[in-house]
Amino acid sequence: MPLHSVTLLSEHARLGLWHLTEPPAELLRQVPQAELYSQLLPATRDENRNLQWLAGRVLAHTLLAEVSPKAKAVLRNDENGRPFFEQLPAYAVSLSHSGQWVAGIVATQGRVGTDIEMVRTKAQLLATRFLSKDELANTGNDVAKHSLYWSAKETLYKLHSRRGLVFKEQIRLNPFELREAGVLTGHLLLENSRSQHQIHYQRLTPDYVLTYCVEDAVPLSF
Repeated sequence: MPLHSVTLLSEHARLGLWHLTEPPAELLRQVPQAELYSQLLPATRDENRNLQWLAGRVLAHTLLAEVSPKAKAVLRNDENGRPFFEQLPAYAVSLSHSGQWVAGIVATQGRVGTDIEMVRTKAQLLATRFLSKDELANTGNDVAKHSLYWSAKETLYKLHSRRGLVFKEQIRLNPFELREAGVLTGHLLLENSRSQHQIHYQRLTPDYVLTYCVEDAVPLSF
């Protein structure tokens, strides 16, 4: 079944995973206001990109029905690329896709971020661009750990929901040992504040890592 799972993260938030197997027409039939979403499709000839985009909308509406069964809204993107429900501005949404997987979180309040990544050498090849010296030392030669570092930093970037963060300098992670699932400690180092965040992760399959962070209230800076 394409809807792989829906997980209760808090009283206000749900995490969903979608396994892409359908053609675009089938996904379009599953999303509310199909005519509107067909007009909002990204201008690309990449069918896989359109599949991921549509599956993200189907998943977001599935999660919205979980947290607020009577709510009706259209999912759009703001100037920073962050998805949001136009009629529900207080709700938080985060979406991510990689290969045949789409991940999403919908919450009725607070801030959220999620990211899913295929485990591949790309993150390792780009490591010096997004990892500090201490983080590089902690990754060693582990391809999966490099991918997890990238995914966790993407999750914090989405949680912050502002462009311009320098991953190598402004998003940092404490050293960790890679397991099948766990919690990472991350830090946002901004110009006027510093904050600490807990990022959950799991090896979805041997080839994919998933990270997410849910905060019901904006944390205090220190």
